[in-house]
Amino acid sequence: LIMSPAMWKWTCLVSHLLLSATVSSLARQQPPHPKRPFITFTGDQAEGTFNHLVVDERTGHIYLGAVNRIYKLSSDLKVLVTHQTGPDDDNPKCYPPRIVQTCNEPLTPTNNINKMLLIDYKENRLIACGSLYQGICKLLRLDDLFKLGEPFHKKEHYLSGVNESGSVFGVIVSYSNMDDKLFIATAVDGKPEYFPTISSRKLTKNSEADGMFAYVFHDEFVASMIKIPSDTFTIIPDFDIYYIYGFSSGNFVYFLTLQPEMISPPGSTTKEQVYTSKLVRLCKEDTAFNSYVEVPIGCEKNGVEYRLLQAAYLSKAGAILARSLGVSPEDDILFTVFSKGQKRKMKSLDESALCIFILKKINDRIKDRLQSCYRGEGTLDLAWLKVKDIPCSSALLTIDDNFCGLDMNAPLGVSSMVRGLPIFTEDGDRMTSVIAYVYKNHSLAFVGTKSGKLKK
Repeated sequence: LIMSPAMWKWTCLVSHLLLSATVSSLARQQPPHPKRPFITFTGDQAEGTFNHLVVDERTGHIYLGAVNRIYKLSSDLKVLVTHQTGPDDDNPKCYPPRIVQTCNEPLTPTNNINKMLLIDYKENRLIACGSLYQGICKLLRLDDLFKLGEPFHKKEHYLSGVNESGSVFGVIVSYSNMDDKLFIATAVDGKPEYFPTISSRKLTKNSEADGMFAYVFHDEFVASMIKIPSDTFTIIPDFDIYYIYGFSSGNFVYFLTLQPEMISPPGSTTKEQVYTSKLVRLCKEDTAFNSYVEVPIGCEKNGVEYRLLQAAYLSKAGAILARSLGVSPEDDILFTVFSKGQKRKMKSLDESALCIFILKKINDRIKDRLQSCYRGEGTLDLAWLKVKDIPCSSALLTIDDNFCGLDMNAPLGVSSMVRGLPIFTEDGDRMTSVIAYVYKNHSLAFVGTKSGKLKK
């Protein structure tokens, strides 16, 4: 882990994954001398890579999710406390996990890879989800990493069976007078019968409550979740949705995804598999997920298509960028990194682009699509979820900016791609991470590259 005190905001390059840290207002009043060496922290080499990092914006303390460990560090990277999360005896074929019922599969010592790390500020706790036991989460007290709870008694306590560190993304929606919600998005690794790909869960005040991580709503017909239909796997056997980034803004929660689809190239009668980057939007208050909309996003410069999303970060426009874009300084701007093409998810090409999207324009595109669908035009256009095209149904209603859907014309896909504005391209050293913030009216972005360089 490498930290540079010469920066106004914290950034982090975590192992070869180049994960970007949460931007934090930890700026020192007097910038240090430019020749001052980097501050470094090295964990136990036997534990493998670091996986995730969050910074407490109130205290400056750093929480680092690793294999079998959670670290709490001071702002100058001194270890304050550690919490061991593994290894433990497990088998990925045990479902429900053997801690719920006996499993006939052989158990072996298994590492616990940190898959998600979130700070729950309201309850002063850290949500640390790992790969053991089909995705169990611990709730740890921020002060000393004392385990407050580890829900594992119910099916919904198991969030994801995927063992990769970049497979789960969570967004907390906080309320002043009721329990918070946790929107969870995850790859399902061929197990759609066990895991929804996206869902909203209860974050109870009591870390040991039975209702912790329960679906916000669940009855015989409707639930706060979306599952990938088994029929989808007959069309694309290795189908999954990979969640790159998530955030909340206004009345909505958003996730940026990468997902495979089958297309027919021009002039060809056969279909081939490509990957499409899509933004998913849900209303915060939508318990039935009728507001689910996804829209393809991408970037193009000088005739070159950049379609494989690598990283993203939400920031404000700032006065100077806002003036050139014709928006307000407080408007939300998505900074995104795409690599070239659509065909190589796992081995992306080195050519990459940094592009920006105005969130309001994406929402306007979604609103237009909703209005046309409720006029009965076109189909729902969400092949992976509906498998076949379902016509839009006509209804006499006005779609405003905060429309949250009905139990018709949902879930909905947008067919035409929203194109970002390319602001920087890199041909040799693929960009893999990004953060951005506003400083003295300027928008600044830090980009991490595949070779471990940091571009400002």
